[in-house]
Order: sequence, then structure tokens, then C-alpha cells
Amino acid sequence: MDVPDLLDRAATMVAANAADEAGARVAEVREYLQHHEWEIALDLLADLDEWPAGAEWWDLLAEAADLMRLSDTAAWCRWRHWESIHGIIRAELTLVPAADGGRRTPIPGQGVLRPLWHIGQYMPEGHPDLRVARIWVESAPELAPGATGPIRLAPMAPVAWRGLRPAQTITMHEGTPVRGTATITEVSGPR
Repeated sequence: MDVPDLLDRAATMVAANAADEAGARVAEVREYLQHHEWEIALDLLADLDEWPAGAEWWDLLAEAADLMRLSDTAAWCRWRHWESIHGIIRAELTLVPAADGGRRTPIPGQGVLRPLWHIGQYMPEGHPDLRVARIWVESAPELAPGATGPIRLAPMAPVAWRGLRPAQTITMHEGTPVRGTATITEVSGPR
């Protein structure tokens, strides 16, 4: 399929009343498609968060982004594909400042870093049972050392993370020391 066909197919899967934060609806997506404004149409579709988008829908958007060579958008759509299957975990992460033993480099924004997390579970011997999860920094290309910002987490073993609750605090580790503290803001199951 070519880009217009992929985006048109994705648009037909969305409820007519679905809208993004700015109020844009599927009818506007169709207008942009008619005018060959494919990147704008793709962005509008990817911003329609308030409907139960499934993995197939995110695959269509990722394929369209790949065909347009929009690697950042394709990465986001693949992330959302994963979330549609495994659920969403969002948190507010505060990194330890570099002067206090924290990271000296920023956390890259697009799910590259896979640190260890203490999510409240312990091994039989009594030490923390650390778990791996990728980080997606929201609304920024990276999170600077010592900074605070919203993130999304993609655990390597999602089932082990199902007990998380909003307002729960978890810690990020890279080696032995704590590198950051995150407060869970949202936990939702697969769509």
C-alpha cells in the first residue's frame, strides 16, 4: 500500500467523534489527505489518543511514517503499538543531579535507554528484585541530568509490573546507585 491508502485505511478505523487535544477530527484528516498533506494527516491521526487504537492501527501509521522517512514518528507509532498490546505506564521522573552521583548525560527520549527499576518487589534473600524497562521521554527529545519530566515505560516483562498504581514511587538504577525516582501517574491495561 502507498501512504494515502495506509492513512485512509487508518482514518476509516477511527470513530467519527474521536478528536485530538486541539479538537481535530477525522473529517480534517480526510481534508488533508485530499490535498496530499500526508504528514499533517499522519500527525493528526497519531494524536488521537482518546479512542481505543489497536496494534493494527498503529502498524498502519508506522508503515506510512516509514514510507515518508519520518523515523521519529515511526518510532512513536511502534511504541504505541507496544502499549496497545501491553498497556501504558506513565510517570514523572526526577533524575539525581550529576553532582550528587547521578547521570552525567541526558536520557535519550525515544525508548533507547533500558535501565533497571525497583518497583517494590524483593528477592527471597531480601534484596530488591530489579526489573528492566525502556524509557520514552514525553514532550522532549531528552531528559537532562538532574531534571524532572514525564516519561512512559515499556517493561521487558510487562506482567511483573501489573501491580503498579498511580502515586506509587519507583526508583531507577544504572548499577548500584539510584539514578532517579519516578512517581507513577497512569497505569492502564491493553486496549
